[in-house]
Amino acid sequence: MRRSADYWIQKLNLSKHPEGGSFAQVYRSDLKIAATALPHTFGADRNVCTSIYFLLQQNQFSAFHRIKSDEIWHFYYGDPLTVYEIDPGAKLIQHHLSNDPGSGESFQCIIKAGNWFAAKPGKNSEYALVGCTVSPGFDFKDFELASKTELTRAYPQHEAIINLLCIK
Repeated sequence: MRRSADYWIQKLNLSKHPEGGSFAQVYRSDLKIAATALPHTFGADRNVCTSIYFLLQQNQFSAFHRIKSDEIWHFYYGDPLTVYEIDPGAKLIQHHLSNDPGSGESFQCIIKAGNWFAAKPGKNSEYALVGCTVSPGFDFKDFELASKTELTRAYPQHEAIINLLCIK
C-alpha cells in the first residue's frame, strides 16, 4: 500500500518550510567548524553538517534560493522531483530525482554553494519525500530567497522557470 503525503507529514512531524513544502530537521552535528576555518562570508562558526526531511506535494514548490554551503538532495519515497539549478555561467541544470536510473533519474544530486536552486514535483507526481544534507551545516543566516525581478534581470533566458518558482 502506498503511503500518502499526509502520512509522511504526520509520521515525520513535518512543518511548513519558509520556501515551500514541509520539513523537519533530522540532524545537526555537535561538532563545529570555527569561523576562522571558513570563508569570511560565513562570519561565524557553523555545525559541520545538518540534515532535514523535505516533502513537496503536487501544487507546491521550493522557491529559488541559495545558501553558502553545498547541499545534497536524497530521494526517499514518492514520485519524481525536479531540482532546478542555475550555475555561475547561467546554465540551467535540471536534476531529476526518483528511483528509476534507467529513465535518467538519480537517487541524489548536489547543488554547489552559492548557486540558485528551486524544486517542484514532476508533471504527474503526487508528492516527493526527499532529504537535504548541508555541509558546512545550514544556518538561516546563510539563506537568501530570490527576488523574481532581480533573478530575471540576472538570467533573462530563464524567465519562464523563474516566474514559476519564485514567491516574491
